[in-house]
Amino acid sequence: MRFEPGRLVLHRNVRHGRIGWVRSARVVCDDDRGLLLWVARNAPVAYEVTAAGLGMRAVPFTEWITSSYALKRDTWNGPSVLKFLPTGAAHSVWWFTDERGRFQNWYVNLEEPGVRWDDGTVAGVDIVDQDLDVVVHPDLTWQWKDEDEFAERLAFPEHYWVTDEKAVRAEGERVIRLAESAAFPFDGTWRDFAPPPEWDIPDGLPPGWDRPPVR
Repeated sequence: MRFEPGRLVLHRNVRHGRIGWVRSARVVCDDDRGLLLWVARNAPVAYEVTAAGLGMRAVPFTEWITSSYALKRDTWNGPSVLKFLPTGAAHSVWWFTDERGRFQNWYVNLEEPGVRWDDGTVAGVDIVDQDLDVVVHPDLTWQWKDEDEFAERLAFPEHYWVTDEKAVRAEGERVIRLAESAAFPFDGTWRDFAPPPEWDIPDGLPPGWDRPPVR
């Protein structure tokens, strides 16, 4: 399954078969290397909150796993970001920009490989975010991110969606080696990307955005 450039698709995170977050994005390209998406500032999104309206990172995991949930619609409030999902890989690489749209850093999101779906009028890719991440700076130095959250959640294996800590870290270390050697995609590719001017930002998520996950 390939998506046409410019198509609006949904990048969704799934936790135990339940949607954790949804981000609307435009397809930049889709080829043998993988899927490249553009999430614009103010793009429609949704994310899971507790009955008190709190996001997952705002409460201890012990409280999160005993809460009831709802999906809250909102907009992407950060600078625009590119997301590259390499074919078959257990990670994606994001290009973060500053307020002026200039490249700031790479962000390695460790995740189970995406599964695509296409209902005709709406399409997307569902992943399972494994929470541990790596930040790669322009000079190719790097650091782990969210290690505390990762460790906290691993202590509850009956509730956590990550089942193999060693595999997640091994994937992160593999990508770190790519970054240290300035190999693709850390070789300057797409650092100067600018979206076509005709790409508008939809007013909201399209009908079917919350269809059952394929993961």
